[in-house]
Amino acid sequence: MNANLFALLSDNITDPAATAIETAAGERISYADLVARTGKMANALAGLGVKPGDRVAAQVEKSVEAIVLYLGTVRAGGVFLPLNTGYTPAEIEYFLGDAEPAVFVCDPARSEALRPSADKAGATLVTLDAKGQGSLTDAADAAPEAFTTVECSSDDLAALLYTSGTTGRSKGAMLTHGNLVSNAAALREAWAYTANDVLIHALPIFHTHGLFVATNVTLFSGASMIFLPKFDPDRIFGVMPRATVLMGVPTFYVRLLEDDRLTAGTTGKMRLFISGSAPLLAETHREWQAKTGHAILERYGMTETNMNASNPYDGDRVAGTVGLPLPGVEIIVTDPETGAGLALGEIGMIEVRGPNVFKGYWQMPEKTAAELRENGFFITGDLGKIDKKGYVHIVGRGKDLIITGGYNVYPKEIETEIDAIPGVLESAVVGVPHRDFGEGVTAVVVPTGKVDLVEADVLKDLETRLARFKLPKRVLFVDELPRNTMGKVQKNLLREKFGDLYRT
Repeated sequence: MNANLFALLSDNITDPAATAIETAAGERISYADLVARTGKMANALAGLGVKPGDRVAAQVEKSVEAIVLYLGTVRAGGVFLPLNTGYTPAEIEYFLGDAEPAVFVCDPARSEALRPSADKAGATLVTLDAKGQGSLTDAADAAPEAFTTVECSSDDLAALLYTSGTTGRSKGAMLTHGNLVSNAAALREAWAYTANDVLIHALPIFHTHGLFVATNVTLFSGASMIFLPKFDPDRIFGVMPRATVLMGVPTFYVRLLEDDRLTAGTTGKMRLFISGSAPLLAETHREWQAKTGHAILERYGMTETNMNASNPYDGDRVAGTVGLPLPGVEIIVTDPETGAGLALGEIGMIEVRGPNVFKGYWQMPEKTAAELRENGFFITGDLGKIDKKGYVHIVGRGKDLIITGGYNVYPKEIETEIDAIPGVLESAVVGVPHRDFGEGVTAVVVPTGKVDLVEADVLKDLETRLARFKLPKRVLFVDELPRNTMGKVQKNLLREKFGDLYRT
């Protein structure tokens, strides 16, 4: 049997005429249309030289054609590499140089700035804009619909997603066809997803949440999605009467809570509100339930593992927890130093094992060996505990990774850029609680005293070198950073000191 994600998806289609995707403009793309478009796209990619195992990188705005590009890539046996639209040319150069894609797809408006990086990496550059137009679309339009889906095993790569590294260098997480298919099946079961569901898709599609969780689960269920370009309360309230599911980050729910239109009446048709990518404040959970009668379902996942746990569809959705392990997934808590298992209620390192766990880090065997045990458990870097009812609680991170608005930000990368600014002696970047973003990226800077340094100057300097989501929300100045006896900066003390920064 062909284990290619697309082969399994197309075999699962029971009603080709059913709507798979509805655009904000009202266009309806049926499952039959979607299959035809992916055939054209797969042929176009093959015409551009993409062979099984080749990477196809894409920094493109959200569009139906971008989804077709993802599905067409895996159908052709390629490895899809989505890149955040906020990445700068300097950041793109690193990703292309590391992944060495055969094809790089970008917005036409960015092609001139990004072509040198594509040429350096040996990638063919083609374009695709927010309206689904560009040289790639032209090639697909001219290609035939018929395409024999490439034979793949469940262990073959389907996607390469970059995540933060412990030294600031991004790591490419290798996700297989089996990883993605198994997780879609587990989530479909856990969330009681059926062909009758209609998802409000307002997430970006360059990371796990919007691309694999929202899109794969919907398509593998034979359901439909209303495809919005971005989070827009007016549009969300407009389509809510005919939708059943909303997936979002905590920011979505905070924004909607501020809107007078949010009532038990306007959410009456909805059956499920799902939150992920960043911690949901228990306060937001309670406010939402009081105002709508719905309990938000919070789940837990990461780039390397897709989704690991979820609060139950039927059962108690406990605020402040990420619920129970998904079907087929094992979660344990271990001693961070020894790796020995800990008892229920004890805080330690969360480790995960299951068909969802990635194959390893791209071209980083030593890093893979350090984080992926021989017994199949992945060391997540998250600290937590499991209570007597089996619910998983995330209490912190062993790594200093910041999750802001659903995006991963590693402090080292930002600190390196700040430390290069004239007048900066040293810096420390931490994440502190933020109502809208989960965590706010916060820079604490020690100035040399030789140059007049103000917050606005630091932020302006960083704007050209970092994606917007990585930029500090605030830059604070101190005389010295707190250190332990070994000289290591105690970021926990900085988080405590500035913990109320965004609450006022």
